[in-house]
Amino acid sequence: MAFARTCSVTLVGVEGVVVEVQADLEPGVAAFTLVGLPDKSLTESRDRVRAAVVNSGVQWPQKKLTVGLSPASVPKSGSGFDIAVAVAILGAAERIDPRLLADIVMIGELGLDGRVRPVRGVLPAVLAAADAGYDQVVVPESAAAEASLVPGVSVLGVRSLRQLIAVLADEPVPEEEPVPPGRPDPLLSGLRAPGAGAGTGMHGVGTAPPDQGHDLADVVGQETARRAVEIAAAGGHHLFLEGPPGAGKTMLAERLPAILPRLTRQESLEVTAVHSVAGLLPPDRPLIDTAPYCAPHHSATMQSLVGGGPGIARPGAVSLSHRGVLFLDETPEFSGKALDALRQPLENGHVVIARSAGVVRFPARFLMVLAANPCPCGRFSPRQTLCECPSSVIRRYQARLSGPLLDRVDLRVEVDRVTRAGLAARTVPGDSTATVADRVRSARERAAARLADSPWRTNSEVPGRELRSRWYAVPGAMDAAERDLDRGTLTARGLDRVLRVAWTVADLAGHDRPGAADVAQALHLRTGVPRGTPMTAGAPV
Repeated sequence: MAFARTCSVTLVGVEGVVVEVQADLEPGVAAFTLVGLPDKSLTESRDRVRAAVVNSGVQWPQKKLTVGLSPASVPKSGSGFDIAVAVAILGAAERIDPRLLADIVMIGELGLDGRVRPVRGVLPAVLAAADAGYDQVVVPESAAAEASLVPGVSVLGVRSLRQLIAVLADEPVPEEEPVPPGRPDPLLSGLRAPGAGAGTGMHGVGTAPPDQGHDLADVVGQETARRAVEIAAAGGHHLFLEGPPGAGKTMLAERLPAILPRLTRQESLEVTAVHSVAGLLPPDRPLIDTAPYCAPHHSATMQSLVGGGPGIARPGAVSLSHRGVLFLDETPEFSGKALDALRQPLENGHVVIARSAGVVRFPARFLMVLAANPCPCGRFSPRQTLCECPSSVIRRYQARLSGPLLDRVDLRVEVDRVTRAGLAARTVPGDSTATVADRVRSARERAAARLADSPWRTNSEVPGRELRSRWYAVPGAMDAAERDLDRGTLTARGLDRVLRVAWTVADLAGHDRPGAADVAQALHLRTGVPRGTPMTAGAPV
């Protein structure tokens, strides 16, 4: 029978669809037809596969060859089908037993010399194969560690098509010449495509331990801002820092990822899958286990922030910072269209991108930190007269951040200018990153224990109706917040967010339920109006 089939995976966002690759040989004029909605790079696999088979020492079948990709209604893209196409053809030519191929998923690109090159998105592809019930996958040798992160799947890493043919035909496996030490591996070239993640500010994704050179104790003064950073990390709350240049806004944001708890196994797989699709996963560190940090430049477009682009939609900054920190420095300088596009992922924890070829869904549950100057010159302050900007210019500058976007921010802090007296009077440094990280971890554990029977893990994820019906504050504790709601200084969404922050403050202080002092501190951080509560980081309230 001149027919064989095997399987591969096509990616739609970070979700995979298992595709059956069928090869049929018939008598007739030698031709190679590929059907099943392939894109340009997949159509070009005909030439890559033919050259790879011939250069691997196997005779190319001189017959009419048809390769079908099923289901035919799903668009297929990328070069990851090369191995599956080549092996299906060799199975139809009876060079390999076709019965061995039907239950194997094969992912990888072929070079013209038969070497197997890695492709982006191996982890989500293997996850899709495991969900579909397949337990054997073939991947490039350099991607075997990434594929092995999926439990219950047997992974075979190969360096060339010759090796794969030998394994499937039960023949001696040929040795491939190793790369000399100190020289780059040519098989890895192009895995991180030029421009991958451009404009997203991704540098050295969080696979390494937190940078010990960036410690929270380095920040001088700013007790309220330090307290807000700690609360943001403990509850997953969004944060807005406003103040003059050089006050420490960027320092605080850069030190935030280090106090976040390490990712759980499930979170690590989610984050690694997104970075694998984006081509930002280091080949020597296949699993991201710490919170990623993403700081795009203010010239970033809406597509680079939320995802998209021409052709196949790619993950943007909101997805690359999934389970981590998205820092938007100089926020008023971003385009209003780009900033308002953040409103949906801030509420839903994911972003949906519609294209004519289909709809792509990327995860986007991140902690957003906004930083802004109070005016174009950066020196405006109600207590000082250094600013030279007209009041109309100040109003227009501050109005660049829309009300609906700011309403989704839980913590708003005015960062004061550091004075010479403050620098000179500082004899005892503030709490270190390690100390604050311990308090954050303890608060997260309290919240996780309370939310154990729910689908949520942090206080910021709990819907308002659940907070009001199941996890309410001490009687009378919300009176001040409800008065602000009646005055119009708080929205209904803002009231729910105050209660969420109050729960985080209570978790940090070890309280069973938020009291009046916890709610007062949450109101202070929401409205900027002092409520007579201490703001020292780590201080009980």
